[in-house]
Formats: sequence, C-alpha cells, structure tokens
Amino acid sequence: MATRPVLRGMADVRAFFRTNTTPINFVGPTAFNLLGVDRWVRNLFYVNYYDSFAGHHPRVFVPRERPYREFQSAEEICNYLLGHKEVVAFLDGQGRGAKAAFVMFDADTERLAAQLGLEIIHPPAALRKRLDSKIVTTQIGNDAGVPSVPNVLCRAASYEELMALAERHQLGAELVVQTPYGDSGRTTFFIRSSDDFARHAADLDGQELKVMRRIDPFEVCVEGVITRHGTLVGPYVASLVGHPELTPYEGGWCGNDLFEGVFTEPQRAEAGGMVRRLGDRLAREGYRGFFEVDFLVDRGSGDIYLGELNPRVSGLSPITHVTLGAYADAPLFLFHLLEYLDVDYEIDIDEINERGARLGGDDVWSQLIVKEVAEGVQQLTATPETGIYRLDGEGMTRVRPANDWHNLLTEDEVFHLRVLSPGDYRYKGADLGVIVARGRMQDDQLALTERCRRWTAALRSTFVGMPVDPQLPYEPPASFKA
Repeated sequence: MATRPVLRGMADVRAFFRTNTTPINFVGPTAFNLLGVDRWVRNLFYVNYYDSFAGHHPRVFVPRERPYREFQSAEEICNYLLGHKEVVAFLDGQGRGAKAAFVMFDADTERLAAQLGLEIIHPPAALRKRLDSKIVTTQIGNDAGVPSVPNVLCRAASYEELMALAERHQLGAELVVQTPYGDSGRTTFFIRSSDDFARHAADLDGQELKVMRRIDPFEVCVEGVITRHGTLVGPYVASLVGHPELTPYEGGWCGNDLFEGVFTEPQRAEAGGMVRRLGDRLAREGYRGFFEVDFLVDRGSGDIYLGELNPRVSGLSPITHVTLGAYADAPLFLFHLLEYLDVDYEIDIDEINERGARLGGDDVWSQLIVKEVAEGVQQLTATPETGIYRLDGEGMTRVRPANDWHNLLTEDEVFHLRVLSPGDYRYKGADLGVIVARGRMQDDQLALTERCRRWTAALRSTFVGMPVDPQLPYEPPASFKA
C-alpha cells in the first residue's frame, strides 16, 4: 500500500483541504459556528435544524419534515437530527468514513453516531463535560499557573454562610457566584444583598460554587488548538456582555469585537503564554483540538485572570475565520481537523503563532448575538431572511443574498443569519438572529455604539407574530423599539 505523503508546511495543508475527499458534517442548530469554513474545506457540510438559508446554501442540509418540538439544549437538537430519517439517509449517501463535528454533544450523541458509522472528531463527551466545569477549569488553571479572579470554591446554604466565606477569603461584599455548568451568563449570579441570594437560591442550592471577588472586568476571548506540534493561539477578541438590548441575562455573552487594540503588546505576550500553558495542561488530560478561553481583565489594575475555559468550537470562530491571520495561514478549525483526519503533517507552530499575533487584529470585525429580551411568547409570521442588509430609515433592507459574511464591502452593510423562520416561536432568551459586520459595535467604555443600537432595533422591528396566549401578549420594551 502506498504511503500517504507528509504535508510539509501551510501550502501543503491548504492543498490537502482543497482536495479533501472525506465527508465532514457540522451538526447543530445552525451553521453559524463554522459558516464559511466550507470555502476552505471540500466536502464539508452543515446538517442543521433551523433553515437559515431557505434551501439556497449548497452545503446546508435541513430535513424537510420538522414538527415543532421544545428543545432544552443544543445536545437535544443534535440527537434529534442524528435520529431523523432524512438526516440518516443523507449521511448514508456519503458512504463509509464520514466524520461529524459539533459544538455540543453528549453520550447519546456518541451512541447515535456510532450506530450510523459516523466518527465524532472531538475528544470524548465525558472528558469535555469534566473540563467544562467552572470548578475544574479553576483547578486546572491554578495548576497551569493561570490564576482566576480571587475566589473560593465552596458550598453555601444561606446568604450568611456565603458572606462568612467571602470575609474569610477577603473577597469583599459584592460577589460573583458561578455554578459548575452553564453558558451565556445563565449560571453567573451577582450577589450584593440577601435579596439577591434569595432570588437565586434555587439555582445555588446544593451546588458546588465558585465565589469570586467582583472586579470591573473587560472580557477578552481567544481560541486555541492543541496539536501534536504544540498549541496554536488565535486572535484576541473583546466580548460584549450583558447588554440588555441584546440579552436578558446580566452576565450573558451577546457578541464580540475584533480589533488591534484589544490587548497591549505586554498583555498579548502574557495572555499567549497563559493559553499555551493551558493547552499543555489540557493535553495531559488527553484533550486535543479546539478550545476557547475567556480572560477577565481588571480595568483598574490591568491584571489578566482566567474566566472560563470552553473545550469545544466556540462562538468566536465566525469572525476569526475572516482575519488576516486566517488568510495568511488557514482558519484555526483546519488545524483541529488535521488532528482527526488520516494525515501526517509538519508545521512551525512558533512561526504561525508569531504571524497570527502580528496580523490577527489588523482587520476589524464584530458580531451580535441577538436574543429575545421580552416576556410573552409569539408564533412568528414574518422574520428577516439571511443576507446582506443596509439600514433604511428606522428599519433594514436586504440588498443582496449571501451565504456568509466574507464579501461585506463597507461598515454600512451587515450580514444577518436567520435563526427563527415563520412558524417558529419567539420567547424570552430565544436566539432571534446573528449580525456580523465590519467595524466595532462596542466602544472603549464598554457601551454599545449608536450604530449597534440602530441595527439591534432595526432587526427586532422586522419580526412579526401572534401571541400564543392572548392573556400574556408579547410587548417589546419601549426602549428597544425601532
């Protein structure tokens, strides 16, 4: 049997993916996290539940028969898809050796994939679950020399017990409390009084807690890939967190800005060392491939702390895929794929990291994750299509169709990815849509720009629906209306 040639350097890597023959399926609610990677990888497909493209994207497969179901998690959606007869037929048509990538999956996903002869190209769900715990993240960070905001790991059955622990560890009177699992700020609680504790008592009861001193933070995120040659570090991206125009969750992630000044040069060097040390430590756990780190930067002191570690593809990927660093080498996800495909390769990790650090912030991009913020439930009768939009008075107009954001021309345009279609339901916390744009949406004082506010209001104004319960009509907050 002929020996497969070794890929030597980035030119070989790019050529390999351009001619890839292995079917790779990204399975999830939408194509968002890896949208655009199909430009680089032949035979990459998106298997989704939400029909963002109304059948117009050649790489997106959505089953036609989709009776309404109330899903509780992304894992449930993935498992539903892998058990759907239309999806099974689509995957069977790919033949042997097909791969599957996910953002979120569990043991049931692994079982369903195995039944389909589909190889999951991620570390095992059990390992990801353990590493995803904020408690374990803190312990691994401490072991790797990447400290968290001053904290104590504990349990607290009452406000008085919580404050006694905080006093003992000199954490102050205003606390940030996290339970082990949760995303987008849903399990991050801000405790300033006994009333705050009482409001969240049901969520905190019986849980192991990470109790932190409250600082004035600026969140900066970065993706990494643990490879056989070392850890690759992506560009540093500022987070939008807790803006009530975008999310109902006080500590909830709701978007990102990518620009050159996210970190100073000394901070970039310090954070890069932290990411590489975390990568080395995760490798000792048996982890390989994609991961994401949230850093909390104290705006007063400039100190950098470990916030969260997410052992998976992240929400940063869409805008990091269009950076100059990605075009100089390749999107980070391709290095993840190299670890899971039958290929041997040689790359210079230090050279790629140096080039990425130099070019990563030279192109300015932003994204907004727009969630429903109002009470009540509507069944939608009209929602904006996927495509390129411009503002038109107080609303927005689609100027051309598009499958991703790579061809945005100016800051006057945005790409909107449809999540909810007519017939779907909007409710508090539901994802309405995603906006990707050139330029920033948050200023240096962490306030939304006027441009961001106009786009958010314009997007919300395009949704039309009927209340499910006439006694509980949907009514958007007045300040968010277009």
